[in-house]
Amino acid sequence: MTDKLILEGSIVDVFTGRISPGRVEVKDGIVISVEEDPKASPTPFIMPGFIDSHVHIESSMLTPSAFARIAVKHGTVGTVSDPHEIGNVLGIEGVRFMLDDGAKVPFHFNFGAPPCVPATRFETAGATISAQEVAELLQDDRIGYLTEVMNFPGVLNDDPDLMEKIEAAKRLGKPIDGHAPGLRGENARRYASHGITTDHECFTLDEAIDKIEAGMKILIREGSAAKNFDALSTLLFTHPEKVMFCSDDKHPDALLLGHINELIARAVALGVTPINAIRSATLNPAQHYGMNVGLLQKGDPADFVVVEDLSSFKVLATYIRGSEVYGTEGPKIIATEPTIKNRFDCSEVTPAALAIKHTSKMVRVIKALPGQLITEEEHDTHEEYGKSIAKVVVINRYHDAPPAIAYVKGFGLRTGALASSVAHDSHNIVAVGMNDDDLSAAVNEVIRARGGLSVANGSVRGVLPLPIAGLMSDRGAEEVGSLYTALDTQVKELGSPLPAPFMTLSFLALLVIPKLKLSDLGLFDGEKFEFVSLELPAK
Repeated sequence: MTDKLILEGSIVDVFTGRISPGRVEVKDGIVISVEEDPKASPTPFIMPGFIDSHVHIESSMLTPSAFARIAVKHGTVGTVSDPHEIGNVLGIEGVRFMLDDGAKVPFHFNFGAPPCVPATRFETAGATISAQEVAELLQDDRIGYLTEVMNFPGVLNDDPDLMEKIEAAKRLGKPIDGHAPGLRGENARRYASHGITTDHECFTLDEAIDKIEAGMKILIREGSAAKNFDALSTLLFTHPEKVMFCSDDKHPDALLLGHINELIARAVALGVTPINAIRSATLNPAQHYGMNVGLLQKGDPADFVVVEDLSSFKVLATYIRGSEVYGTEGPKIIATEPTIKNRFDCSEVTPAALAIKHTSKMVRVIKALPGQLITEEEHDTHEEYGKSIAKVVVINRYHDAPPAIAYVKGFGLRTGALASSVAHDSHNIVAVGMNDDDLSAAVNEVIRARGGLSVANGSVRGVLPLPIAGLMSDRGAEEVGSLYTALDTQVKELGSPLPAPFMTLSFLALLVIPKLKLSDLGLFDGEKFEFVSLELPAK
């Protein structure tokens, strides 16, 4: 590239806070000049490109290159990406798949080394990433940080294997991400004292402030299932330098509509100054993670976006290394043809295999909450199955084993079932349904596809195949988004009031988020960090 690029408009300087008319000149992918000029056009607005400070690309059901193609439409030029989803299925080979696919397109993927594969010893994953392998990954220049340390009890108890992984990151000076939902006070300080610098799991303002006081930065999350922006937005006024934006998990239909640009616009609508809102999506993550992403300064890589105004933040153009990757003609990134890698080795199930022989009338019930990853525990009679409560099952997809079975409330189904091989973090098959016939049918649709999402309601079936690790599609975002929307609509027509029922379903097996969850090995109390019985003794 030798042609000079000159853009005129109001330039946003995230260092000085000035927003002034002027011109930006780019040559050979580098910003060679940023000059103020009061006579220049005040519109559009030119600013650094946006960064998602914590995301699992796999949750978009897209490969990294397919994700990038859509993200640039919304001004995103980089992500801090945790590949532990595919790591739990394929181990270090899965992490390298993400690195290789992401490297094929012009986009700043800052992938990390996952320290918690598997997340706990209370579930069956497809792989383990050892301390030696974590150290090996961290020495790769493409790996920028140690991803979320999910086993916070292990940190508080100085688990030797976990400490070895943390020390490997410290030796190389690479940031360490946190994951400690609900941790407060002295425990939050002890957790942070190990060099853990961020947390994206805060669901109350008091918890976030505790962690800021412990020295951590807070990633305000707004994904397809977990939505914490409203609870934490006050931090943008009180601690703007300690805040970043992230999506964590974002389904393809939502990604097609918007990304980090939506959070910037929401912040400004609340009264946050545009400069502080923009810094949370640019300067703060770029500096914290040491990303080689341009910040619209002379000599920087030319990574920037052009937006229509400072209220809607409608993206007109996105540039990465001086090349326009999104403009009036749409995205210019071409997703690569992915290699299919997977691990799926279980047999189909029968309705009889999902039956429970009860010895007590009262049972523990998982209560799913809209917009949250946390759940609650309720008690009810198992006779409500098919009426006010549904059954939830987790099937080991790595080898044949008896299913784990429990009950759940909150999905609102009148009939039918839904199933998924996206089941954080070990990605066994998780399904919720109102009768055993539909439950087994939904599970078997996923097994036959060797991974995917499914709906079953009598003879009516639907499936979105996810052949890459049972997590990602080999198709483009528009097609995946359309198939996903069709399944989502089916579930809602069955009665579910949840905004993202498949995303909520995928977190029913995530043991490191309180309160009551189900792994392939049984019902689990995430606060006590131990298995609990499904049935309760008669009173």
